[in-house]
Amino acid sequence: MATISPSSDYQKTVEAPAVSATPVATLRDPRLDFFRGIAMFIILLAHTPGNLWTKWIPARWGFSDATEMFVFCSGMASAIAFGKLFQTKGLAIGSARIAFRVWQVYWAHIGLFFVVLTCMLALPYLGFTLRDYVSQLNLPPFLDNIEGNLIGLMTLTYVPNYFDILPMYLVILAMIPLMMALSRIHPMVALGASVLIWCTANVEIMELFGSADVTPLQLPAQFWFPEGQDTRPWFFNPFGWQLCFFTGFALMIGWLPRPPVNRFLIGVAVAYVLFAFIFSSVGMRSYDWQPEWWTGIREWQRETYGDMGVLRNKTEFGLFRYLHLLALGYLAWVAVGEGGSNLKIGQTWSWVVNNIIMKVGQQSLAVFVFSMLLARFLGVWLDETSTLVGDDLVRDPWTNAFINLCGFALLVACAYTAAWFKSTPWKPRKPARAAA
Repeated sequence: MATISPSSDYQKTVEAPAVSATPVATLRDPRLDFFRGIAMFIILLAHTPGNLWTKWIPARWGFSDATEMFVFCSGMASAIAFGKLFQTKGLAIGSARIAFRVWQVYWAHIGLFFVVLTCMLALPYLGFTLRDYVSQLNLPPFLDNIEGNLIGLMTLTYVPNYFDILPMYLVILAMIPLMMALSRIHPMVALGASVLIWCTANVEIMELFGSADVTPLQLPAQFWFPEGQDTRPWFFNPFGWQLCFFTGFALMIGWLPRPPVNRFLIGVAVAYVLFAFIFSSVGMRSYDWQPEWWTGIREWQRETYGDMGVLRNKTEFGLFRYLHLLALGYLAWVAVGEGGSNLKIGQTWSWVVNNIIMKVGQQSLAVFVFSMLLARFLGVWLDETSTLVGDDLVRDPWTNAFINLCGFALLVACAYTAAWFKSTPWKPRKPARAAA
């Protein structure tokens, strides 16, 4: 989600003198914006209520989903956006730049919440009454105690579900100066600190090996709620998810070497993806594709599911999710080829990659915030075009597809609009110098 320069021309950045332990990456990788763009399209589908296409998103077929892809790529983008600054300008200036970015993300979060809330409150007055869209986002508790929850909203001690990704992201961003400082001792010190912080959020793993009653390091999401309702933590625990972010950060900045491409690692990654499919085959169950021989596997899964819950936990970014991200990420990295060479196969596909997918990936913060609001309106549109059967609204697949494609087009339009504003076209351009 960090703002980064366009990579459609795969430009090189100037390598700075090494001030920290390792130099930042000097070559801009087009694969980064490609996968961030893909993640943005998937996130729009996942956030659209009642979207039939959500049966096909990665979350239905494995432990990890587009959130991991998004956070991992954001870590890589942050290494490019901020890493060289820390190396050339020092820790103080780098920290100031991070503070400014945190400030931007904070107000994006606050603004998004109030815009979405206002729009959902306005829908009944505009005649859209098929659902209670405020309750669909579980926002009545906020309206029931505006004074307390307004304080909570501004202090991030009230973080309602659906609005929880940006708070997680800004807390992780705030950890970058710490990691950069530790990397001056040695990059492995920074990575060790990241693993240790992740362990504080995943201490419940200890319960698998005994009767220990432990509480993970978490942040309160309903601090101002009445007693008994104030214990819910942030859905995305930043102390767990920072490992996903800093893994991408470390690979891009050079703290970790890129993995080799060989049959053994490919085989291990494929085996783990298949293992994850057995334990996360939501898509197969949704379409009732389970053959008779699958019943035995499912029974074995049910017997193991409870014990594995902590390893699959999304809130704390459980171990199985991390391993699934690494396996899928490695396979995807191999599939797109060296430097993203396979992304440029064929004129039409190359145009789609460069002008649609990567453009969305390059403007990820603006596109993400826009998509959060857009998803709610697409859900209303789906409701209005559905057939009421009893108490259920039944979607039409073709109408659903058309609405999704309209949503994709609007994401692309948002990306181009954000890029246009960032280009500051109102500023006078310096005339090019004549050749000597």
